Amino acid sequence: MASTTNPLEFSQLKNHAIPFDHLNDDLYLPRLKSTLGDAKERINAIRDNPAEPTFINTIVALETAGEDAELVSTVFYNMLGANTNDRLQALAKEIGPLLSNHASDVLLDQKLFKRIQMLFEKRHSLGLSTEEDRLLDKYHSDFVRNGAMLNDTQKTDLRKIDAELSQLSPQYSENVLKATNAFTMHVTKEADLKGLPPSLLAGAHEAATERKLDGWVFSLQMPSYIPFMQYSENRGLREKMYRAFGARAYGGGQDNRELILKLLRLKQKRARLLGFKDHPHFVLQKRMAETSEQVMAFLERIKTPSLIAARRDVKEVEAFAAEAGAPTPLEAWDFSFWSERLKENRYKLNQEELRPYFKLENVVAGAFEHARRLYGLEFREARHYPPYHPDVKVYEVHEEGSGKFIGLFYTDFFPRESKNGGAWMTSYFDQGLFRGEIHRPHISIVCNFTKPTADQPSLLTFDEVNTLFHEFGHSLHGLLSQCQYRSLSGTNVYWDFVELPSQIMENWILEKESLDLFAVHNKTGEKMPPELIAKIKASAKYMAGYMSLRQVTFAMLDMAWHTADADKITSVEEFEDKILGPLRVLPKVQGTNSSCSFSHIFAGGYSAGYYSYKWAEVLDADAFEYFLESGLFNREVATRFKDFVLSRGGTEHPMELYKKFRGREPDPNALLRRDGLI
Repeated sequence: MASTTNPLEFSQLKNHAIPFDHLNDDLYLPRLKSTLGDAKERINAIRDNPAEPTFINTIVALETAGEDAELVSTVFYNMLGANTNDRLQALAKEIGPLLSNHASDVLLDQKLFKRIQMLFEKRHSLGLSTEEDRLLDKYHSDFVRNGAMLNDTQKTDLRKIDAELSQLSPQYSENVLKATNAFTMHVTKEADLKGLPPSLLAGAHEAATERKLDGWVFSLQMPSYIPFMQYSENRGLREKMYRAFGARAYGGGQDNRELILKLLRLKQKRARLLGFKDHPHFVLQKRMAETSEQVMAFLERIKTPSLIAARRDVKEVEAFAAEAGAPTPLEAWDFSFWSERLKENRYKLNQEELRPYFKLENVVAGAFEHARRLYGLEFREARHYPPYHPDVKVYEVHEEGSGKFIGLFYTDFFPRESKNGGAWMTSYFDQGLFRGEIHRPHISIVCNFTKPTADQPSLLTFDEVNTLFHEFGHSLHGLLSQCQYRSLSGTNVYWDFVELPSQIMENWILEKESLDLFAVHNKTGEKMPPELIAKIKASAKYMAGYMSLRQVTFAMLDMAWHTADADKITSVEEFEDKILGPLRVLPKVQGTNSSCSFSHIFAGGYSAGYYSYKWAEVLDADAFEYFLESGLFNREVATRFKDFVLSRGGTEHPMELYKKFRGREPDPNALLRRDGLI
């Protein structure tokens, strides 16, 4: 086992935890260069091995050859997203091409590919297990899809494209983060705060105090932006916030328009170089949907009922607003406000009255209790593990009864300027083979929730509770993995399957039996009253059409960008308007643009894949019906879900895994039934 003189080496801390307290930004680059050098030597040894290729001396050897470099790059990119600074952002511009060039050296090595090809051609006579066969297929596919069969000139072109892409995507993300942080709205008049809830005002006052200002400061971070748009009675300030949010990275010093066009052209060029019609055809070859035609047919099927329902939703909100004396038709900055007022009126439910029942610590404990009841897991806070930021907590996860170690779990809940917006699950260490042994995973969830103030704890909105359970579902997928090989374990599955474990967890929080476990008043300790739970349940389908159309719109915009001929796109604005125009149910706001801050598809892994959220909703709606039929915490059904979905990673085709769990393919109407759209 390696020493811990460098914290980016395999740690000797308990369970090989990352020694974050000894991380230094200056360590990443030299350590990465060193480990990449070691990986290259190992790969050369595989390539030049005079022995006949076998699964062990070629595929398993490749699987483990770069494990140390993977550890360094994983920690680096996790810090880049969750705790960044100028130094890390500068390093990303150097590290990206370094990793890209190394990957190209491996994937374009003809001699190495020849060994894999020899094994692939006789795969059915090798006596491989299902997981081993899947790993062989993965490596063969990875090489083919990344240029192994190209000629030398084409390989050189592919290297250049990959190196450039490795720089442009982080730049896009950096621009969005800087543009988000660049805007704040300073309010000094109490009259301008009318309608805003105390929880938001407390945070805004603290934000002002931190800046040595009087009054209140509001930002584009979600815990500030969303409640401001829902509750502020000052229409002018709502418009100011909306326009600022919609204009992030659209113009100014962080303009992403040219980056979008560059990214699209490079992805298109890359796909065509590899023999694909376009980027979606390349991506979808490794998805459940398989082709862009299937994706578009799926989206079209959902679009029509969603559009009809969304138009009905907007008309209802406009009628209610007009009755209250508001100017109509509503503008985009009006909709959240009046939609929330109609919801309060219809269901007698104010989102703010839910907050006292959703103290963060209680919700986290509730998520843990769900994991215990469903899967027999115990989470124990472990303060002897060093976190990477004071906000972070670390937990050991054990199997109930046996005490068997399952993994480490990190939580990072509050916004800060060093953290990207949104919420995500990530891994520092995937479950599986490392250094010759099977190791347990280190999983983290990173969110941007309402912060505690001097006067009150972190009290979540219902949407934030939903987000926490969603990311926790991803975490269970990582923690419960029982695979041999890390590149197939945990969440290393098709992207239109990866959202099933996360989205299914959202269903529990609409049930009284579930809410009774953690929804208690932070001051009185009383459980949430049944009538309040009934209101949550009754309002669950409120604006279902509008929300469904919103997701379909993003998915269709994604597919449109990536199926178009990128060389013929000259204006980001005109192209976006052409796609979104027929789908708009509210007037367009000049000076705003969705694509310039659409990080999922231009800086994340969802290019030609945003549809997967809706695709997985079909799976999760169908899967949760199984729980409803059998019992919310039915251990037999939960065990089937664990054994055939959560623990198996990408070791089999996802549809085969789903059928083993459910006994059949998913019912495509399950989602429309749940949302009340049929």
